[in-house]
Parts: sequence; C-alpha cells; structure tokens
Amino acid sequence: MVATPFTDHNLQLACQIGVTDIVVRCPGPKVKDLLPLCRQVENHGMSVAVVEGYLPIDQVVLGLEGRQEQLDKLSQIVRSMGECGIGTLCYDWMGLTNWTRTSTPGRGGALCTEFERQKAEALGPVDGPRVSAAQLWKNLEHFLQHILPVAEKAGVALAMHPDDPPLSPMRGLERIMIDPQAFERLVQLAPSPANGICFCQGNFAAMGVDIPATIRRLGPHITFVHLRDVKGGPEHFVETFHDEGPTDMYEAMRTYREVGFAGVMRPDHVPILAGETGDAGYTMLGRLFAVGYMRGLIEAVDKV
Repeated sequence: MVATPFTDHNLQLACQIGVTDIVVRCPGPKVKDLLPLCRQVENHGMSVAVVEGYLPIDQVVLGLEGRQEQLDKLSQIVRSMGECGIGTLCYDWMGLTNWTRTSTPGRGGALCTEFERQKAEALGPVDGPRVSAAQLWKNLEHFLQHILPVAEKAGVALAMHPDDPPLSPMRGLERIMIDPQAFERLVQLAPSPANGICFCQGNFAAMGVDIPATIRRLGPHITFVHLRDVKGGPEHFVETFHDEGPTDMYEAMRTYREVGFAGVMRPDHVPILAGETGDAGYTMLGRLFAVGYMRGLIEAVDKV
C-alpha cells in the first residue's frame, strides 16, 4: 500500500493490518535516495516493492528537448531500484496532466472522489505542446527500446498505468492508454517480461469492460494491480468504497489468482472518512478498511 503521509506512525499501522509491501514515490535517481526509505520500511517489518509517481518523464512522453536527459535519469532510477531490491516501476503516459477529481458525499457522508468531464473541460485546454496520438506511440516505442534492456538487467518490471480518466482527447490533449487494445499494443511493441501493465481496476471499469474477462486477456502482462471500483463511465464516475461498487470483487480476485498474478496489489483512491483531512483518495483510514476487505477476499479465494 501507499502510506501518506510517509511516517513511522502510518507504516506501523500498515504493518499491524498485515501489509507486507509498500509503494513509494520516487525520491531521486540514486541508491542513496532510495535506501533511507527502504530501511525505514524494513524497520517496520515490510519491504519497498514498487516505485510509483514523481518520475522525470514528461519530456520523454512528449518527445521534447530534454528527453535524453530524462531517459538517463529514468535508467539510473531503474538501476538503483535493482540494487535496492525494488522490483516494479509504475509509470503512465499522460504527459502534461495527471488524474483530476472533485469530491462528492458517499456512504455515511464519506467524501468520495468524483470525475465529471464537463467540469474538467470547463477548466480550459491544458497549457503545453500538442502531441498527436501517433507521435505518442512513437515516443513510447523509443522509451521502451531505451529502458527495457536496463530494466531486464536490473531485474525490474515496468507497469504502465492507464490514462485517468480513460478519455481522448482530454482538455485539448490526445491520450493513448485508454482501452485494453492499447495495452495489447504496448506489450507487442517490445515483447519482454519487463514490459508490463499496472491493472488499475477502477480505470478499466470506467472503460466499460468486463473486469474478469479483461484480467484474463491481459493477465500474463500484469505486474502490478491498483484495486478499486467506480460507478459510472469515463465521462462521469464516482470512486466507491471497495465493497459497494458494481464490480464483482470476489470474482476479480479469483481471476487474479486464476491467471497466476503474484505481484503487488494495493488499494487505490479511497474515500475520506470522518475526522480525516488530506488529499482526496489518499487518506489512511479508508486504506485500512480497504486492506482488510482485500485480505478477506484473498483468504476466501485461497480456500476455494
């Protein structure tokens, strides 16, 4: 799971509820940047298993000046991860944007994250260069050709996250990782055990696909899972508590087991509960509930 804020208190809570693997934001490209986080997590009986977020990648995605410098930094990050025993690097191909939400009341008044395309588009076009979908694919192929040999040597698997929301265009920008076909194209671009997928279940649910069928379809390439659910479609959705969305979560968990997924799975984008403050989707109490729910599903699946 992600512990935000990244404190000993929250790491202790994670250990107490049975978490074994921690996801960290990239603190820098060198071993000396990662090691303190690894040791802090290890002091609580867990391991850092995934680096996700805060990556120097926008120029690579957009194919702009400075791309090579960022590729060199990304390569160094991957090598440092290998030296620290961190096996998965989660990244995305959204470039100038990231996921954007507002809040809406959910069960018991909890604040659930919500996306409405109309409100997002009302913010106006994103500032920055316009890059076509065709060029984004070319830039992605260039990235994979450069980084995969480094990842293979370091023993690190990449995990591509879907565009969030899975829409194109979005605020004037074309996006490419918006459906299962895009992920099939991704792994075909550069076949490698290091070229994998972050199966963000909420994003795939927003695509309107059958979740168990899509897990089977992409299963051999799933290296990391974000477990969450949404009500609605790509134009307008609300992220639910893990136990109240429309997806059959038991069937999803059973299918991860069926396809042999053995990587890290973390809860994602939880509601803000009473008494909490913080960024929507990333507070601790909702995560504690989500992890307990996930552990119950895993136990149920294992006993069948």
